[in-house]
Amino acid sequence: MFRKRQNTPLPPPGIDVDVRHVSMTFTRTADEAGSLKELFIRAVKGKARRHTFEALHDISFSVRKGEVIGIVGTNGSGKSTLLKIIAGALTPTAGQVLADRHRIQLLTLGAGFDPELTGRENVYLNGALSGYSQRFIDEHYEEIVRFAELEGFMDEKMRNYSSGMISRLGFAVATARDTPEILILDEVLSVGDLFFRQKSEARIREMIHGGSTVLIVSHMPSVIRTHCTRVVWIEKGHLRAVGDPKEVCAAYENMEKGKA
Repeated sequence: MFRKRQNTPLPPPGIDVDVRHVSMTFTRTADEAGSLKELFIRAVKGKARRHTFEALHDISFSVRKGEVIGIVGTNGSGKSTLLKIIAGALTPTAGQVLADRHRIQLLTLGAGFDPELTGRENVYLNGALSGYSQRFIDEHYEEIVRFAELEGFMDEKMRNYSSGMISRLGFAVATARDTPEILILDEVLSVGDLFFRQKSEARIREMIHGGSTVLIVSHMPSVIRTHCTRVVWIEKGHLRAVGDPKEVCAAYENMEKGKA
């Protein structure tokens, strides 16, 4: 399902991201086979049962140049799937996203780390997966380690790291480059302890106010209210609202309270 980034038609003037009637359906095997032999036998006999799951249904909205858009919704509502489609990592089942993919940077934590490699080796691996050159990592390596507060741990294998250490290193690598024109943040403001979260929020504020168009997914409505100019609310794959951060966040929180 993951594809290379492809060139797509550009959005209208003044628009950086144009999401048009996007739907995403995944197909999964209903009961996993215990071996390749069993899987082959089921396929031959026509007994391999599959079911589909619609992660997104007919989502449409646009993002103007310089806007900071927040995306909210409960777990499993399709927020991260939508960001991957916008970034070009996933191709939607229906609809399309008009955007210049070469101007987009998707920041998501924890992806691309190998627990059997050292922290140092993972910086280069993760950096390469993020599109950094070896020269860039060479020049910024010490800065990345200092920001992650992992001096003295970089020659340890990552399997010995705590989840907080992994998150801090992921954030430091993800935000090492200059601010891109279109920045997508997938839950990157909830890493580490209180003091590191404050430091990471300060780094993100610098990037947001550097002139980028920004899309933020966060489970913290306070973050959305503070940083965003508009909010998109997606619930169980359906678009519920697009509008003022205070109004949309209030409606989202009222729904959450009603479930409690």
